[in-house]
Amino acid sequence: MSAKLNEIQRNALIGLNIVRLNDMQFAAVDHCRKNDSMVLLSPTGTGKTLAFLLPLLERLDASCKGVQAMIVLPSRELAKQVLDVWRAMATPFQMTALYGGRPLEQEIASLGGASTSIIVGTPGRLLDHLNRSSFAVDKCTHLVIDEFDKCLEMGFQEEMSKLVEKLPAITSRFLLSATDAAEIPLFAGSADIVKLDYRGGGEQPAVRTSFYTITTTPDKRLEKLFSLLCSFGGEPAIVFCNFRESVDEVYKYLTKASLHCVAYNGAMEQKQRELALYRFISGCSNILVSTDLAARGLDIKDVKHVVHYQRALSADIFTHRNGRTARWDAQGAVYLMVFENKELPDFVPSELEEFALPKRNTLPSAPLWTALYVGKGKRDKISRGDLAGFFMKKGGLKPDEVGTILVFPDYSYVAVRMNRMREVLKKVAGEKIKGVKTIVMPARL
Repeated sequence: MSAKLNEIQRNALIGLNIVRLNDMQFAAVDHCRKNDSMVLLSPTGTGKTLAFLLPLLERLDASCKGVQAMIVLPSRELAKQVLDVWRAMATPFQMTALYGGRPLEQEIASLGGASTSIIVGTPGRLLDHLNRSSFAVDKCTHLVIDEFDKCLEMGFQEEMSKLVEKLPAITSRFLLSATDAAEIPLFAGSADIVKLDYRGGGEQPAVRTSFYTITTTPDKRLEKLFSLLCSFGGEPAIVFCNFRESVDEVYKYLTKASLHCVAYNGAMEQKQRELALYRFISGCSNILVSTDLAARGLDIKDVKHVVHYQRALSADIFTHRNGRTARWDAQGAVYLMVFENKELPDFVPSELEEFALPKRNTLPSAPLWTALYVGKGKRDKISRGDLAGFFMKKGGLKPDEVGTILVFPDYSYVAVRMNRMREVLKKVAGEKIKGVKTIVMPARL
């Protein structure tokens, strides 16, 4: 591709430990240098987040004080993901995330006056802030709508329309979607918009994905699911269900069978969902049982297996579930649990191979990591480096015995080696982090 990255973009990739962009990402950067609008159609898992963050980074003005860009997306989980990616890029521009589940006043305080250059958030929450004039939009010239098809599917069209009306200074628009939609021209600002269509390209996750069926009967489905998960040997897997009740049923069955899993669905409180995802991402649990809430917006590395415990209700959902594995250049496998003599929908690949379940089940080894809760967070000026240093100095851990660390406003999670947990808890009891005593205990849902 002709696009050459500038210094700030190259440094951003260094922060992300990315050596080279894929063709789709290069094309997005190149297109945005020549055009004020971009519609990018590309499958889940191909790196669309960088495809809009890198062009956006190039358009921001360091001398401008105030919000210059707004990123609209369908879920708080996706908003957090984009925020994490941006922070890892270590740019000179501040991004603030706005989404439901916390008071508006708290978010207004987090905007930091004129220091925020980019706002990322969900349609409803962004519209609430715009109605309140929480921040000035006279310098907001760039609009990004990510997961556009999901925004429509979740019924955000009216809110997005009102939101766009409240952004009179917009001069450039980036829309990104895994599927096409008739409403795209309206939000792209042109009926003749050029679409970069990478849906059928060689980078589609399905090319690197193996598909299998598990034939079963309703009364044997849980039993066969257990056998299938045992065959993975502890490799990370997501089990998709259609309903919250099904998630609960599967989670209880697998937990009783001594598998290390977590449940994830929209009925859980935000803190519960955060901990469930953290346990899975950090390797404290190797199985995530979820509704389609986890089918989009979550960039979880190294998910080797996706299991359709219940059949996806549409082609889009099927595609997005499968997109949780085989991300970037990785390999993955998808398993469809099907009933005997039941015809599969057209969107499922034909002539799938039947997966051979083991004759004897062997429980995978317990995860190497366990999660600890620390009662201090960002409001206490605590960073990941502070926590890592605390557990190594006060807890006696070696660098490879401290795992994934997540810092929230009022608390944090730290993964430590399971075999060191008891010793660590004794050593850090009553100790101070940056001069302040705090609670350190096993993280509980």
